[in-house]
Formats: sequence, C-alpha cells, structure tokens
Amino acid sequence: MPEISDAQLMATLRQAMTVASAKQVVAASNLANVNTPGFKARELAFDAALEAELGTGVAVTHARHLRPAEGAGAASREAEGLQARRDGNTVHIDHELLKMTRASGEFARAQTALAAKFRLVRYAISESR
Repeated sequence: MPEISDAQLMATLRQAMTVASAKQVVAASNLANVNTPGFKARELAFDAALEAELGTGVAVTHARHLRPAEGAGAASREAEGLQARRDGNTVHIDHELLKMTRASGEFARAQTALAAKFRLVRYAISESR
C-alpha cells in the first residue's frame, strides 16, 4: 500500500475543511431565506465540489491556498425531494440545522486531525535540537 505524504495529508484535510465550510454556507443561505416566498432550498453539488477539489492537485504553497479560489464552495444546486409550503418555499428549518451540525462535525474532525499533525511536526522540530 502506498504511503501518504505529509503534504497530501494536509491538502486532503484542507479540502475536507473547505467542503464542510461550503456546506455550512449553503445551509446558512437556506436558513436566511426561510421566509422568502418561492425560495427553493439549495444543497452543495457534491460532484462539482469533488471535481473542483480533485483538479486542484496537491501543491501546498500555491497562492490560491492562502485565499479561497473564485467560486470555491459556491457549487450548489436546487435540493430535490423537498416538499414546498403554500408559499412555494422548500426550506425546512430542522433539515438545514441538521446539515449545519453535520458540516460542523466534519470541519471539527478535519481540524483536529490537522492540529495533531502540526503538533507532531512541532515536536519533531523541537526534539531535533
């Protein structure tokens, strides 16, 4: 089994955090429009987000990593299978809050793993002196 380099691991964790925060942005947008007549709930277009992330490669020092790329996390589509209210709005508060909670957990898990990796690097540097 091939080994995963530190750069690949950190890039993957960064991508996981980016996708999780994009999910939170979409859910927050839906919640902000809960009282807008005719508003259709949106969801993160996973296939578009995955394609965008896989296309970025593993370069860790590219300038794009210091700020979000244009359109990053904005790939969303109309959510399917949601029942509309009388005013045509398809946002369900409990559904959106659940999506935000799940995305928050995904972000926290990636952040914890990344912090642990940085602690290991810091330890290795301090012990080599």
